[in-house]
Amino acid sequence: MRTVRLRVWAAALAVWCSAAPCAGAAGEAGGRKLIATEGKGYLETVGGYPVLHLKGTPEEMGFQHGRLLARQIARNADMLFAGDGKAVKFGPVTIPRAGIAHLLNASFKDRVPERFVTEMRALARGAGQPFWKIHAANLIPEMFHCSGFALLKRATACGKLLHGRVLDYGVGRGLQKTAVLIIQEPDGRIPFANVSYAGFIGSVTGMNLRQISIGEMGGRGVGRWKGVPMSFLVRMVLEQAQTLDQAVAVFKENPRTCEYFYVIADARADSTVGIKAVPDRVELVRPGQKHPLLPHPVPDTVLMSAGTRYDHLARQVARGHGRFTQASAIRLMDAPVAMKSNLHNALMVPADGVIWVANAGPAGQPAWKQTYHRFDIRRLIKTRPPAAKDPGRAGRP
Repeated sequence: MRTVRLRVWAAALAVWCSAAPCAGAAGEAGGRKLIATEGKGYLETVGGYPVLHLKGTPEEMGFQHGRLLARQIARNADMLFAGDGKAVKFGPVTIPRAGIAHLLNASFKDRVPERFVTEMRALARGAGQPFWKIHAANLIPEMFHCSGFALLKRATACGKLLHGRVLDYGVGRGLQKTAVLIIQEPDGRIPFANVSYAGFIGSVTGMNLRQISIGEMGGRGVGRWKGVPMSFLVRMVLEQAQTLDQAVAVFKENPRTCEYFYVIADARADSTVGIKAVPDRVELVRPGQKHPLLPHPVPDTVLMSAGTRYDHLARQVARGHGRFTQASAIRLMDAPVAMKSNLHNALMVPADGVIWVANAGPAGQPAWKQTYHRFDIRRLIKTRPPAAKDPGRAGRP
């Protein structure tokens, strides 16, 4: 993953679109298979894609997560914090790999909301991992500032707001091998879907059942860590925001880190906003609004990308404005908008509770070249896959 000096702005592309099928797509049609259970939670595959269901208190959800994905969590922890003596460069910071966890944990001591700390402690216990590894792994996004863009599209045909999101994180670390869609139902909070990886409880791409969706893009400022980590702010939006204003308030009312850009959509209100958030201020860009860093504004849109990738995106959006289907919106996330480091792409249709997800290939092939999986989050919450004779307990996915 690269630290990107972003000259960026954008987002809210209005595209009202039909639910046209997408070539190369998989999903519920591929069948659901129950893999393992733990308390109220369970792991299934949907068309072959791992889907983790977590329910209950922070402690219950953390333990379910740890037990159900113990092997994959161990793989990520070992990969991220192997003490091989090599120095690793993260933007301006160069430290031994074995020292990354200590740096992150010390920097963010007492800055993570307590309910998330409780969830991570239970996750560590369930996975049989030391807490310090799980805590530090969940802080890794503060060092890896992804390149790429989030694209929100609002169409003017069938009334379905679309939110596209490209994550360029660098595929060489193999996180795609532990990709999982997490459907979380926290007690007293809003259920949500999180495009994630084994052991990560924060979010960089997600959608809740109040039709709020969000994606982020990293900028500069590695080491400016006197705030709530970015991925936990995104998680807070997913589990507590019922409106666009409530989502924006999460970033305004909590201390922030580094420099991040966000696109947030509210399908019920047919509204969206782009956000630039740094430790000392929050700046908003509304649909179609001109900004010094947005040289090609497109009506009814907020587009987020950088350099020539932004130029290409703006041209494509202007050319197809008002005619996008879900399939053609997905193709907006192809190269050159997506980079070689394209880890995952997602197209969210929050009004329908539908999300399309593609991940990088096992050998590092970019996500945009891979199969998109379609998930109906409402249906996956409402119904449960039939139990096999002995689906097994956690730790045997």
